[in-house]
Amino acid sequence: MLYYEDIEVGVVRRFGNKQVVREEVLDFASKYDPQPFHLDDDAAAATYFGRLSASGWHTGAMAMRMMVDNMAGAEQAGLGSPGVDELRWLKPVHPGDTLRCESEVLDKRRSQSRREMGLFKSKLTVFNQNDEPVMTMRSTGLIRVRDEAGTD
Repeated sequence: MLYYEDIEVGVVRRFGNKQVVREEVLDFASKYDPQPFHLDDDAAAATYFGRLSASGWHTGAMAMRMMVDNMAGAEQAGLGSPGVDELRWLKPVHPGDTLRCESEVLDKRRSQSRREMGLFKSKLTVFNQNDEPVMTMRSTGLIRVRDEAGTD
C-alpha cells in the first residue's frame, strides 16, 4: 500500500499507451463538445487544427483513464483530489495519434486540519507519438498517511 510517507518529491513516472480512435473522437464530441472541428473533416480542415481533432476534454478523459490504469497496478491509500489548478491544451490531438503520460511530484505536505491526510501537487504531461507535449495539468492529490502521529 502506498501512503503519503512513500511519495517522493521529484519522482517522475511514465505510463500509458492510448491510441486515439476516430469513432471515439466523434462519439465524445457529439455528446460533450459538439463543435464542427471535432465532428466534421471539412470544417476542421478550414481551422487552425487543419484536420479532425479530439476535444481537449476528451484528451483529458483519455489521460485520466491512463492514470487510473497505472494506479491499478499498485494499491494506494488515495483519497481523491480537490481539483485541478491548471490545465493546458498545447497541440491538437488527432485520430491515429498515440498518447502516453509522464507525472512528476512537485510538492507534498501534511494537512494541518486533518492529520490523517497528506496532500501532494503533481504535474501531468501527455505526449503524442512524436514525444510532443499535447496537454499539461497541475493538480493536487489527497492520500492517507501511514502514521497520524508522525511529522512530515
